[in-house]
Amino acid sequence: MKPATLPAPAPIQQLHHFAHRARDAEETRRFYEDILGLPLYHIIQSDHVPSTGEYCPYTHFFFRLQDGSFIAFFDLGDDEAALPSPNTPKWVNHISFRVNTERELEDTKARLQASGIEVLGVTDHHIFKSIYFFDPNGIRLELTAQLADEFEMLEESKTAHARLAEWTRRKEQWRRERAEGHTAEPLKPQQNDRPEVGGRAKA
Repeated sequence: MKPATLPAPAPIQQLHHFAHRARDAEETRRFYEDILGLPLYHIIQSDHVPSTGEYCPYTHFFFRLQDGSFIAFFDLGDDEAALPSPNTPKWVNHISFRVNTERELEDTKARLQASGIEVLGVTDHHIFKSIYFFDPNGIRLELTAQLADEFEMLEESKTAHARLAEWTRRKEQWRRERAEGHTAEPLKPQQNDRPEVGGRAKA
């Protein structure tokens, strides 16, 4: 099909679910249901994977968020968790859940710490505040309380494409220089939105 004849993109309404490997289903259930308060809602069990047809016995289980979306897991029955990415810092890949207020952030932090879970934050990101912690499967989680209202976020959206285009232009130049052997350092952004964080041990 030519681009002009393609149908318009389907309106994506919300996240349906994010799925990850779990070391143990009950360990994961205790964390998400008993500590974070997300109810266990649905389980699928099979010997074969419907999308690929391959043999791999599993229990697939889902926890429901307030908006009707889910976080889901696969217990493959071998007591192994997913391995971390070897080329990515542990703080990069994470899932962020939204709560309503800063008070709820503080309350959840207290619940987590009472269960022996290490929590970073509350961290101020200007448009929202967050806490960070890991689930039993090594997934980094973030709870976020939004500070900026819809108008402020709309204003932010007006500059997003221009800022990304400038980053892309600079990255293309960086790639050319690296190919010519002129640079080995990672590309730095064109502006620093968080100058107050510099030099801190943990971000």
